[in-house]
Amino acid sequence: MSLFKSWLVAAGLSAVSMASFATDITGAGATFPFPVYSKWAEAYKDKSGVGVNYQSIGSSGGIKQIKAKTVDFGATDAPLKGEELEKEGLVQFPAVIGGVVPIVNIEGVKPGEIKLTGDVLAKIFMGTIFHWQDKEIKDLNPSVKLPNAEITVVHRADGSGTTFTFTEYLTKVSPAWKDKVGAGAAVKWPALSSVGGKGNEGVAANVSRIKNAIGYVEYAYAKKNKMSHVNLRNKDGQYVEPDDPTFASAAAGVDWSKHAGMAASLTDAAGAKSWPITTATFILMYKEPANKAASAEVLKFFDFAFKDGKKMAMDLDYVPMPDSTTDFIRKSVWTSINLK
Repeated sequence: MSLFKSWLVAAGLSAVSMASFATDITGAGATFPFPVYSKWAEAYKDKSGVGVNYQSIGSSGGIKQIKAKTVDFGATDAPLKGEELEKEGLVQFPAVIGGVVPIVNIEGVKPGEIKLTGDVLAKIFMGTIFHWQDKEIKDLNPSVKLPNAEITVVHRADGSGTTFTFTEYLTKVSPAWKDKVGAGAAVKWPALSSVGGKGNEGVAANVSRIKNAIGYVEYAYAKKNKMSHVNLRNKDGQYVEPDDPTFASAAAGVDWSKHAGMAASLTDAAGAKSWPITTATFILMYKEPANKAASAEVLKFFDFAFKDGKKMAMDLDYVPMPDSTTDFIRKSVWTSINLK
């Protein structure tokens, strides 16, 4: 008997009794994991007959909806702190790992052809570097044909965990960014040539539409839209490509159990192969759910995702949570949800 099934039996919910309570489930929040959640939901529907209705509305929206108790689970890339989880009666656990990548729309520039440091990236998004032929960009890219054009910065217009991850990274690598802007799900963007987009989808669309623009999205959106990503210099001084091995490198050795709400930060991680803007995305649920049958189904869905959804995640360049971490989630997080 699997650990998860054992736990269900201990909670008084056997597989037989669960069948009579099977119900579609609802979630809302981060756009970052939407591609993989959609894939998991499709596969879970085929296997169980249970639908997963996930609204990709941004992390801030997901937090608001779970607090309002209008969904069975919320999703956020900007994890809640331990004290807030305790206050709200929520539990939190990571579902999958991925990377945020800068993307550009420059004619003739291929994915990974432009290299930037974190400091130069921060200066671009602050607006202190506003032209593609700025000396600091040219010095990093001597063989790239950079346009004689000003830079348009594209950012999220909604409260966003992707923005939280991106700005947390910039705060770690740029003292000026830390002092003048800081980290958050929503910040005041200082560059004069800033354009907002809703969701990762909106940022990708605006960068695709605006020549000589730069933005930031979860990597799956860059691949899906065939956009040119930027390679970044990491904490160890190495220029790296965003992909699932470099995201995995950033998460290697993290003991999630040591962090309140499992909220480990993966940005600017050490390691020669580590992608510097890596993050986990998190699920929020109530310890005392109003709809216990739906909450039990949510746990069955993520148990399926953890066990059977690994290849689906990797095919979309996400990194599945390690088995040791998902075992901890089952034993120490899910057991605090009252399903009786």
